[in-house]
Amino acid sequence: MYSPLGSEMHALVTRLFPINRSLTGPGVRETLAILQEYLSDLQLREVKSGTNAFDWQIPNEWTVNDAWVKNQNGQKIIDFKDSNLHLVGYSTPVDLILSRDELMKHLHTLPEQPSAIPYVTSYYSQDWGFCIAAEEIQNIGDGPFQVYIDSRLVPGVMNYAELIIPGLSDEEILLSTYFCHPSMANNELSGPVVLTFIARWLKELSFRRYTYRLILVPETIGSIYYISKNLDALKNVRAGWVLTCIGDDRTYSYVPSRNGDTLADRVSKKVLSEICPDFKAYSWLDRGSDERQYCAPGVDLPVASIMRSKYGEYPEYHTSLDDLSLVTPDGLYGGFHAIQAAINMLENNGVFKVRVLCEPQLGKRGLYPNTSTKNSGHSVRNLMNVLSYLDGNLDLISVAEKCDITFVEVLDIINKLVAADLVERVDLQ
Repeated sequence: MYSPLGSEMHALVTRLFPINRSLTGPGVRETLAILQEYLSDLQLREVKSGTNAFDWQIPNEWTVNDAWVKNQNGQKIIDFKDSNLHLVGYSTPVDLILSRDELMKHLHTLPEQPSAIPYVTSYYSQDWGFCIAAEEIQNIGDGPFQVYIDSRLVPGVMNYAELIIPGLSDEEILLSTYFCHPSMANNELSGPVVLTFIARWLKELSFRRYTYRLILVPETIGSIYYISKNLDALKNVRAGWVLTCIGDDRTYSYVPSRNGDTLADRVSKKVLSEICPDFKAYSWLDRGSDERQYCAPGVDLPVASIMRSKYGEYPEYHTSLDDLSLVTPDGLYGGFHAIQAAINMLENNGVFKVRVLCEPQLGKRGLYPNTSTKNSGHSVRNLMNVLSYLDGNLDLISVAEKCDITFVEVLDIINKLVAADLVERVDLQ
C-alpha cells in the first residue's frame, strides 16, 4: 500500500541512520536537531552527568572521534567509520599492541548469524571492545594488532526532548520513544520517526479532547529520569504507548501494561484486531523497553506498546542486519496508521445512554430502510445491537467488542442515533 507519507518517513530514517548515537553525546544532539526541523516547538532538554534519578545516576557523556584495529601489515581490519556498530558502546580510550589471543578477548561476534555485526554496549562499567561479523574472523590474520580507540568519557549532559500538545482536557495521552542506539533502523529510528509524524498530525487536528505528552529519551535511564522529574504531572495520563520497532512490514505486535486491562490495553487490542487479526499478543513477562519504567510499582501508568515485529523477536534485532531494507515505507506507514487509529479511538470513545424505554420506533426517525434487503437487514441489526448496549455503563470500545463490529462502525451508528435524539452522552455530564 504505497503512501507518500510512508516514503517521507523512510527518507527521514535514511537521513538519521548514519549518526552514531548512544545514551549521551553529539550524535544524540544531532538527531534531536534534525527532528526539530520537523517539529519546531520540540523542547530540547539536558541534565548533567551525576544527577540522581531514583536508584540511578545520569552517566558521563561519551564521544567517539575514531576507532580501529590494524593488522600486522598496517591495514585496518575493523573500522568504526565503516560501521558505528563495530565499536562497543561506551568503550574507553585505548592505544595498544595486542596478540591475536589478547584481541579475541575483546571481540564480539554472532556465530549463529555469521554475516551480522552485533550491537554490544558497556554503559555502566568501564570497558572496551569491538564487534565484527563472525565470517570475518578468519581473515584478520595472526597479529600482532594495533588497537586504537579515540573516545572521551567525561562529565557532560544527557539530552532528551518533549512536546506538549494541549487539548480540551488536562487528561493526557503519553507517547514515548527512545533514541540511544547507533545505526539500526527498526529498533532505533522507527519509533522517533513515527512519533514525529504523529505529532505533526496531532497538531493539525481542529479538535483534541486530550492533551498529548510526547517524549524522546534515551532508553531506560532517560525514562527513569523523566519520571523522577515529572511523576506528579504524569498522574494525568489516561493511556499511553511506547513506540519502538514499528517500521518493518511483517506483522503487528502488542505488549500489555503491567495491569493488563487499562484503557491503553483495551484500545491496543481492539485496534490491532481490526488492522491485523492475527497480530501477536505478548504478556507483561515479555516486556523489554520503557514500559518497564512507566508501569513500575508506584508509577503505575496505563502504558502499553504497539509494534510491528517485537524487539528481540526478529532475527535482525540488535545487529547490522537491522538496516534500511528492513524498515520500509509501507511498514512505517502501517505503524503510523496503528497509532493514529488508537488515538482516534481514544478521542471518539465515550459512554452513551438510550433516551427511550424498550425498542425505539426507527421508521419515524428515518433509521429504518423503506425497502428491506439482506444488506439493509444486517445494517439495522447492527444498529439495534448497539442500541441494546447503550445503558450508560459501557463505553463504545466495549460496545464494539460485544457487537463484534469495528469501532468506526459503532461510531457511525452513534452519530446517527445522536442526530435522531435517541441517545445522549453521559460520561461528559
